[in-house]
Amino acid sequence: MKILMVLTSHDTLGDTGKPTGFWLEEFAAPYYVFVDGGADVVLASPAGGAPPLDPASDGDDAQTDATRRFKADTAARQALANTHELAAVSGQRFDAVFYPGGHGPLWDLAENRDSIALIERSHAQGTPLGLVCHAPGVLRHAKNASGGPLVHGLKVTGFTNSEEQAVGLSDVVPFRVEDMLTDNGGQFTRGKDWASHVAIAGNLVTGQNPASSAAAARMLLSQLQPK
Repeated sequence: MKILMVLTSHDTLGDTGKPTGFWLEEFAAPYYVFVDGGADVVLASPAGGAPPLDPASDGDDAQTDATRRFKADTAARQALANTHELAAVSGQRFDAVFYPGGHGPLWDLAENRDSIALIERSHAQGTPLGLVCHAPGVLRHAKNASGGPLVHGLKVTGFTNSEEQAVGLSDVVPFRVEDMLTDNGGQFTRGKDWASHVAIAGNLVTGQNPASSAAAARMLLSQLQPK
């Protein structure tokens, strides 16, 4: 199995001057679900190299078994510091594609042509496609085979308006994930704030928040297992 993980290259929260990027748990937990499941994991980002880490995801209160494992994993840290440029690998054949969240993807990956094309192609071909927390925001401009919004009529989830309000960024983000998915015709589902919740619509797997990252990855991996 060969799984592509796509991370953000965007490092600033709008015009606040505050840093953002990807959320560590949302990368580390799925990464080890995939590695422990026997997958060859390829990391990519729009700019290549080291993607920016949201410092809030690296605080003591945000650490998990997966993030601690990552910090002790020299090979994984080296791979993350040297991600491929997305444009160079997005046309390759992968068995599944996964997008970790963090606020960064709302600015770059949601508008990135290579990412949009990768998502549309993966969905059309039935390739399992997973996105967690803010990463479902990268579906914003993706289209289905009929030319409508890819999420139209599909059960989806992502970072909720109430969770965005709780972190004080409702008026900072370029758009709210829940609003966008709903406006694009998605059947938005949610669990309790900060609790694990995953939605599945065919080969599309979406997770609500950081607590959903491992569950979403396991659901994605299950689609690759022999039936």
